[in-house]
Order: sequence, then C-alpha cells, then structure tokens
Amino acid sequence: MNTKKNKSPKKKSNLHPRNKHQGRYDFAQLIASCPALALFVKPNVHGDDSVDFFNPEAVKTLNQALLAHYYGIAKWDIPKHYLCPPIPGRADYIHYLADLLGSKNKGHIPTGNKIKCLDIGVGANCIYPIIGIHEYDWSFIGADIDPVAIQSANKIIKLNPILHDKIEIRLQVNPNDIFQGVLKKDELIDISLCNPPFHASLTEARSGTLRKLNNLTGKKTSQPVLNFGGQNNELHYPGGEKAFIREMIHQSKAFASACFWFSSLIAKQESLKSIYTELNKAKALEMKTVPMSQGNKISRFVAWTFLSLDQQETWAASRWNGNKK
Repeated sequence: MNTKKNKSPKKKSNLHPRNKHQGRYDFAQLIASCPALALFVKPNVHGDDSVDFFNPEAVKTLNQALLAHYYGIAKWDIPKHYLCPPIPGRADYIHYLADLLGSKNKGHIPTGNKIKCLDIGVGANCIYPIIGIHEYDWSFIGADIDPVAIQSANKIIKLNPILHDKIEIRLQVNPNDIFQGVLKKDELIDISLCNPPFHASLTEARSGTLRKLNNLTGKKTSQPVLNFGGQNNELHYPGGEKAFIREMIHQSKAFASACFWFSSLIAKQESLKSIYTELNKAKALEMKTVPMSQGNKISRFVAWTFLSLDQQETWAASRWNGNKK
C-alpha cells in the first residue's frame, strides 16, 4: 500500500453536505475496519492508493469496508452476480430524502423509528435501509420480487444487531404490482424510494456496460464486466425506467393517502418530460425534481405527493412532532 498521505483530499464534487464520503477514500482507516481490503489496495497510475473498480471482488470488499467503518455493519455480503451498489451515491439519495421530509416539517428533519420508509426493490444488498437507519434512525420496509434477494437481505439483518427490529423484508409475489401486496391495510409510509431498472432490455444493459468500459479504459472490448453486478430484474424492465416509473405513478394513486412522499431515482434527464406528464395525469398535488451529482455522474430523483397542504400539516403534526434533527 502507498505510504504517501494526501493531506487535503479532493472532494467528490457536489455530494450532499451530510454525506460521509466527501473526500478520497482513507484506505488506512478502511483497512483497519476491514482487513480483507488490504489485498485489493494498490497505487493507481497517479500513485494514489486505490482499488480496481473493474474487479467485482474488489468492489464488494470496498463496500464491506465502507459499511463497517461508517455505518457499523460488521457482516455484509451478497450472492454472486447481485447488484453491489456504489455507496456514496446511495447515501446522497437518503440525505436528500431527509431534506424533503424536513421541508414539510419547518426545516427539521423527522428522525426516529416512527418514521417509516418503503424501499421498492431493496435488493440483496439492503443498502438504503442500512444508511437510513444509521443516519436518521428511520424504520424500513424492504420489498422485492426476488426470493434470493429477500433471503440475502434478511441474512444481513440477522447478522447485524443494530438492524434488528428496524427493517421488515417483504416478498412481492406479483411482479406486476408495486405497492399492492406489500403495504398492509391502513399502514402509513412517510416516504417511498426506488432505484428502478435502468435499461429496456438485457441487450441494452450489456451494450451500456460495454460503452462505459470502452470510455473508461480507452480499449475496445466485447465482453461486459458487471463490476457492480446485477440480476436481470435489477438492470432492465420492458420500456426502461420511463415505463417503470410511469407504472409506479399510476399505481401510487391507489395509495394516495397512505404515503406522504413517493419518490424514484431517474438516470436519464430525457425521461423527466413523460414522467411529469404522467404525474399531471394522475393529479399529483405537488412534484419535485431533486438534482444530485457524484464526480462526473449527474443524477436526480422525482418526488410527488397527493396530499393537500392541510393534509400535509396534519400528517406532520401527528407523526413527526418531537422527532426532529
């Protein structure tokens, strides 16, 4: 490992101010939290300590170190070929969602386990609940259509006592439903979040991966390496993210009074127009687009609510009063 110390690490531009991952990774600290990471840390072409982000095992071990060091997760693993998410970007989504709740609570972020979140597509990695619990002590429902992902998420919860009684993992038995079959009768959710399938097909997913690899390495390759993994249902959906989110909006209407804010990540800027058309058609009363960025990657999420201002005030007074940060 390189012994040189970077005394003023460059920030990952524009991360949320509360995001713990502002500077370059401190590999000495991360290795102290997860000794297995040492095997993958080597100087890059610039002489700085780094890992090979094209090595799936290195990426997974880096995640294990980040989760151990920053979020108190001692044991974390995922099945082979399942999505291994980049944690700084996932943390940004959680922090901006917290701000969104705070914007309806006189600027105070509601905290504590009375605040309930629904993670649509929790995946085998369970990342969003882990971050939300550590940062704001929220409680979570994690829904997924994949029994293997459900089993993996439950194993992560079982092996980490700080997650006990704070996450309930629910199998969605009907892949065509998003909220129905997951939310119980009269159950209230303060915010729902989702990282929807990005691509429209497996072919598109593979070509997108090849394009990214060719751009990053400057070399032509015909074999995609899914360094962050991903199962078919995690990577693609007929019609891509636009179709998935339009369906989510349509189905959210039936749960208009059960959830304060619905939200979803949106990878493509050009998806916004049709999504807002669908939101207007569904008669959402308030809509927001929240921009985010990590380095050169630009992203955003859209949030919507069907609650009137009076209903919002009643909700905040009854559920969030005394739970503030």
